[in-house]
Amino acid sequence: MTPTLTALLCFGFDFLPGPLPKPTLWAEPGSVIIWGSPVTIWCRGNLEAQEYRLYKEGGTEPRDTQKPLEPKNKARFSIPYTTEHHAGRFHCYYYSPTGWSEPSDPLELVVTGAYNKPTLSALPSPVVASGGNVTLRCGSQRGYQHFVLIEEGEHRLPRTLDSQQLHSGQFQALFPVGPVTPSHRWTFRCYGYYSNTSQVWSHRSDPLEILASGVSRKPSLLTLQGPVVAPGENLTLQCRSDVDYDRFTLHKAGQRTFLQRPGQQSQAGLSQANFTLGPVRGSHGGQYRCYGAHNLSSEWSAPSDPLDILIAGQIRARPSLLVQLWPTVVSGEKVTLLCQSQEWMDTFLLTKEGAAHPPLHLRSKHEAPMYQAEFPMSPVTTAHAGTYRCYGSRSSNPHLLSPPSDPLELVVSASHPQDYTVENLIRMGVAGLVLVVLGILLFEARHSWRSFPRCSREVNNREDNGPFGVTKPQEQI
Repeated sequence: MTPTLTALLCFGFDFLPGPLPKPTLWAEPGSVIIWGSPVTIWCRGNLEAQEYRLYKEGGTEPRDTQKPLEPKNKARFSIPYTTEHHAGRFHCYYYSPTGWSEPSDPLELVVTGAYNKPTLSALPSPVVASGGNVTLRCGSQRGYQHFVLIEEGEHRLPRTLDSQQLHSGQFQALFPVGPVTPSHRWTFRCYGYYSNTSQVWSHRSDPLEILASGVSRKPSLLTLQGPVVAPGENLTLQCRSDVDYDRFTLHKAGQRTFLQRPGQQSQAGLSQANFTLGPVRGSHGGQYRCYGAHNLSSEWSAPSDPLDILIAGQIRARPSLLVQLWPTVVSGEKVTLLCQSQEWMDTFLLTKEGAAHPPLHLRSKHEAPMYQAEFPMSPVTTAHAGTYRCYGSRSSNPHLLSPPSDPLELVVSASHPQDYTVENLIRMGVAGLVLVVLGILLFEARHSWRSFPRCSREVNNREDNGPFGVTKPQEQI
């Protein structure tokens, strides 16, 4: 006795399957149905069929019985509102004058939307070189015991993997995918479910599109505002190329979605597209790349060089920027700009107004009580002249910066100015010596003047009383 016949007898069915060929069973729009959506189940037999029955595994009574539709070779079973009670495995039979048919192959009807959706991401990136492989990660904080990966737009069976619990407490499954080719569009979703309700799944994840990149020449990606942007500003990224691409796409590292824009011809003959992001928030900080493609191809170009977008004002502490020695230096000399903060920073960045190059990055050093970094400039040229600011960042999110330091104006002169320092010192020394001599002479003169009257009196006394007095000659008679 076959297993199917044994099961039918055990369920107490009021008929036995006969020798007629088994019918075909399928569901429209598909066998994976969102909670609350309608679904139609079709059973196709032969032209002699007089009745069709639909059974769900686990039940003894037919789920539904229908008369055949013209030309009598199939029947329709409608479910207007799907719930978890409709999830399960179904078989159908048809009856003709010669008896009952064999059961159809099972149809597994899955109802989604019963639990929170998982997340789907690509490791290391959703952009894969043509012919390469990628790993898709489906994960959730809920304790799903199984995850299912489905490729949209393809009649492929879902892929199911048991979940693994990480040390963080999250559950995940890793699905290898590849080789990726540009022959069709690669879009995936995933679900989670529990072992005791294998036909009742979670909400579907957000879609994840995989792009196949080729070897055609990479475009350029630049920002029209500069790499450091303040919150609330509008940010425009421009992807352009001298290759006549018809469309461009922009991707931020760590995100699942892409922005696409049609290519436009610029006056310089370049093909380009502008991507406007804003008003800017902290979530806009990150690393971006862009790709170009032709309309008749699903293969994208090689990626542009990465562009880091930094958002200022996301850390409370404001650093200070100092210049060692003087802010006015001579071309060819050495100068060091010192960025420092009393609060912890992992990295300091130095920017110059109007500069095309990205900010300079240096790891901070802790010189108690300050965190600081020294930016040496040697030898200094007139090209270094300008206005500088510095920012701090932390390793937890290096694209979020502190407010800028106060601006520092660096002035670079082309040659040494005339230095009068030594000459002035000599002049001052001579002048001081002259003043000392004059002071001595003045002192001596003053001292001599005060001593003159006393000397006169002493002489007079000596003339009158002294032993050497002078006798006046006697008058002649």
